[in-house]
This record gives sequence, structure tokens and C-alpha cells, in this order.
Amino acid sequence: MKREGQVRIPSGCAIAAAISKSGAGMPGDLVAQAMKPMHERSNGLGGGFAGYGIYPQYRDFYALHFFYDERATRKSCEQYLKENFEIVQSEIVPTRKIPSITDEPIIWRYFVAPFRSTLHAKQMDEKEFVARTVMKINADFPGAYVFSSGKNMGVFKAVGFPEDVGEFYRLEEYSGYCWTAHGRYPTNTPGWWGGAHPFALLDYSVVHNGEISSYDANRRFIEMFGYKCSLKTDTEVIAYIMDYLLRVQGLTLQEAAGVVAAPFWSVIDRMDPQQREQMTWLRTAFSSLLITGPFSIILGFEGGLMALNDRLKLRSMVVAEKDDRVYIASEEASIRTMEPEPDRIWSPSGGEPVIVRVKEGEN
Repeated sequence: MKREGQVRIPSGCAIAAAISKSGAGMPGDLVAQAMKPMHERSNGLGGGFAGYGIYPQYRDFYALHFFYDERATRKSCEQYLKENFEIVQSEIVPTRKIPSITDEPIIWRYFVAPFRSTLHAKQMDEKEFVARTVMKINADFPGAYVFSSGKNMGVFKAVGFPEDVGEFYRLEEYSGYCWTAHGRYPTNTPGWWGGAHPFALLDYSVVHNGEISSYDANRRFIEMFGYKCSLKTDTEVIAYIMDYLLRVQGLTLQEAAGVVAAPFWSVIDRMDPQQREQMTWLRTAFSSLLITGPFSIILGFEGGLMALNDRLKLRSMVVAEKDDRVYIASEEASIRTMEPEPDRIWSPSGGEPVIVRVKEGEN
């Protein structure tokens, strides 16, 4: 029997998502069940989910999800958090024992708010401070990993098949207006708990099918701005790129898509003058953030999501609509598990972002 590392499935990995534009809640096991038809795209070395709107009682606090290797590490991290944050709730993340999920770390979550005095002393807004806290812990506290850090959202991931990971985290007990899902088939990077998708920073989360051949160039650029890629997986850099482009640089989602999946220069040359000037600036100013290699990604964020293929559409992605819901998946069979009779179903063109937003005030 061939072992992991001896066989390579370059088209592996599966992604899926569901969002209610009205902000209505959906149980987390909706997308967990949708991963079953794509079982063969995974190999049990990574599965995970991101849910939005799942912590309404703590919606004004950052939900920090941690993996700890041991109790002593947790104590040292908690001391650091207490020095910088008000902690309104600290608890173990509820799970259930199932035979297929083993060797789990300590999985903990905190609902926190940065001290105003700390923000004043650091001369930072709260999002920048939380982002830097995540980078510091993941880089400087061995055996501790913050894998989710947004408000009213959370990431749940593990080593296992995604449908098992959903059962392990009891996702049927959560309700959210948006869910994303991933089943991993590691190709060039190790399969471990911190390396499972989604990758998240603040309210941005990314699930990805494909390979990033531009990883080194992307990583070197993004690390100049304080980001640290420490989770041993190329996809991590996409989450940081999106945070940098959208939060730090203030680009729109359409513009960010034009950076990471930039049009060919021959296409830009045929655009109208105003659009050509804008795209030329984006390609020039952020040339090191162009993602090359085959990919399909789903970006989750507060109040919406964006799905995007590489320009050559080397990874499959299908989108469907039914009433107020939008569904996205690597395969149509997955979508029909969530909605057997969609009103509309289509495959977006390469480089064409699909952007879905929840109605204002509904999430």
C-alpha cells in the first residue's frame, strides 16, 4: 500500500459553502453533509469549517480558537492574554469522541476585547492589535496556535475527513448565516491539525483547492508588513493577502480579485481607458501578490463571501441559487445534497469573482 508522500493527487481537495442573503441561520451540518459526495477528494489528513453569525451572545467580542499541545502552554498563553485583553468567557470547545478523529490537541476558545489602555499605548486600532497578537502567539509560543480570531464567527478544523470533523465538533448545534467547508488532500505540505483549512485572520477565512506556485514570492512580500507564515501550509498566505488588501489597503473585493487572479496583460490592453488604468495600477502596485498555479478559493468575511477561480480555471467550481441562498462547491453533486432543485446553477469563468453579501442589518 502506498503511503502519504508516495502518491500525489494534484486535483485533490474539496471546497463548499452556503450563505443566506437574508441572514437566516443554517445548521453547520448542512455543509458537513455536503462534503460526503466529495469524499474521494480528501484522504483524511484535513477537514474543516468556518461559520459566521454563530456567536450572537458574544458578537462584540473576538472569538479566539486555540490548539494547545499541553496544559502548561495554555497557562502561559492565558497569562499573556490577561495582560492585554478583557476575557469575558474562557472554555473548552465542545467535541464528541469519534473513532476516526484521534490525537486531538487541547481545543480552547476565549471571547475577548483588547484593553483600551493597551491600544492607546500601542497606537493601534483593535483589529491591527488582534492580528498582531495572533502572529505573535503562533510564532513565539511553541505548541500554541490561534486558528480563529474573528467576531461572531469561528473556525473548526482537524485531521480527518470533513464529514467526521463536522461530527467531532458537533456542528449541528451551531447556527450561522454562512458556512464554508474544506476537505484536504495535502500535496506539498504536511497534514496536521493547524494545517487543515480554513485559514483565518480576524473575520477573513479561506478554503482553497489547488497549489500556490507563487508561495515564496507571496510570503516574502506579505511578511514585510508584519505577517508571519508559521502554519506549514501554502494556503495560509492567501488569508493574509486578503487581510492586507481588504483591511489594510482598503481595496474592494473586486479589486482584490483583480490582484490575486489578475487579467492577462493582453486582456488589460483591450480594456477601456479608465479600467485599463486601474488594472495596470493593481498589477504593478501589488505584482508580488499575484497568485499563480491552479486554484479555486472561497473567502468568507463578515456579512458575505467571495468565490474565485484562477484565470485558466484549472480547478472546478460550481455555483447555485435557490430563493435567498447561494451555494458553492467543487462539484454539483455536493450542491444538490444541500439543495436538490436549485433555481439556477452555473460555473463561473476563470478570474470572475462571485460575491455574495447578506442584506445590511441582517447578520
